[in-house]
Amino acid sequence: MKILIADSGSTKTDWCLVDEHGVVAQSSTQGINPVHQTDEQIVRILDEEFDNEFLRLVSGVGQVHYYGAGALPTAIPRLERLLSSKFIDERSIYDTPEVTVSGDLLGAARALFGAEEGIACILGTGSNSGLYDGNQLVKNTPPLGYILGDEGSGAVMGRLFLGSLCKGLLPQGLYEEYQRQTGLDVAAIIQKVYREPLPNRFLAQTTRFIYQHLEEDAVCKLVVDNFRTFFRRNLVQYGRRDLPVRAIGSVAYYFREQFVCAAEKEGFAVDRVEQSPMKGLVAFHTKGS
Repeated sequence: MKILIADSGSTKTDWCLVDEHGVVAQSSTQGINPVHQTDEQIVRILDEEFDNEFLRLVSGVGQVHYYGAGALPTAIPRLERLLSSKFIDERSIYDTPEVTVSGDLLGAARALFGAEEGIACILGTGSNSGLYDGNQLVKNTPPLGYILGDEGSGAVMGRLFLGSLCKGLLPQGLYEEYQRQTGLDVAAIIQKVYREPLPNRFLAQTTRFIYQHLEEDAVCKLVVDNFRTFFRRNLVQYGRRDLPVRAIGSVAYYFREQFVCAAEKEGFAVDRVEQSPMKGLVAFHTKGS
């Protein structure tokens, strides 16, 4: 049986078609987020962004497992209906694909832990975490976004860094280096954060510069402290320091040394960090097939 797995963020969706022999084909489209997109916009993505070869291979798919940002309980029926309509491919009405839609955090948990229990984390532009029992999420500290929460995320890391940079709290010469690389001074930074769309993405992009300057003690400390706050304000609430912590996302992946250090300082043990959940999701959904 063919199985189609999707891992969707607000920027990009990765699609992977597998069968009993392994991966058949992969494709990418722009991100899907039902919180911000209408049915018509989602349908347009599904109709226009797959190449013909991928559509040919995906014909006759038996199961579709979709994990995505914005897959809230109120949005799940919408996505299931739209995906079912797309992948029915004129087959008999009695042979429609089985479609399941879940949030990206459950996808991360299944990719990281399979059927084992643990604490799953997502650390990218935003952050999230959940207590996973080997099948479902049983507890979740609400992330609340980069203004009220999202500790540990790229957006918050960028906010903390740029605030310290503009106030002169970081090593001398770092502001000039940032301005040389980006062309942005304090006024331009304020413009991007307070007056332009998607300031969280702008702030998260600052992690590239931060990564280049981790040799600066003050910068490294800022990163570690951001992660320590993530543990204190999110994972402590699960009351399970005995469980392993695993994370998915570009921020966790590229700053994994600092992430592991922060975990140890807060009494947690990180034993796995991945950039993407797809490999783990393929293993989860093909186990025993």
